[in-house]
Amino acid sequence: MNTKYIFETRMLVRDYECDIEGIVNNANYLHYIEHTRHLFLKQCGLSFAEMHRKGVDAVVARMNLQYKAPLRCDDEFISRMGLTKEGIKYVFHHDIFRASDNQLSFRGKVELVCLVNGSLGTSEDYERAFEQYMKKTEA
Repeated sequence: MNTKYIFETRMLVRDYECDIEGIVNNANYLHYIEHTRHLFLKQCGLSFAEMHRKGVDAVVARMNLQYKAPLRCDDEFISRMGLTKEGIKYVFHHDIFRASDNQLSFRGKVELVCLVNGSLGTSEDYERAFEQYMKKTEA
């Protein structure tokens, strides 16, 4: 896949995120990519909490996850993200690379939809904020 990255952030693996094998527990990658999306929202001038107060909730509808090379305690990693739109879905393309050797550790495709006052809909705030980043694709 040839992802056009629109945002990236660096993070460190913390010891409590690792399992008995000494590698990052698979569920923690979901925390990493969610944090990346929230930082991206801030960059776009949106607050996840404020959008909720306005009655707009972006919720995960589907995920496709691929674990490639494990991260270990104290590894620094780079979380990179792309964004496309398929119909009403925002599709976030996440790649996590180990910083020391740029090895792909994780790849995820996360589809989000908006609930506006509890009903599936479109958010003008998200559309406006993402417009400059989105590449529309056929659903």
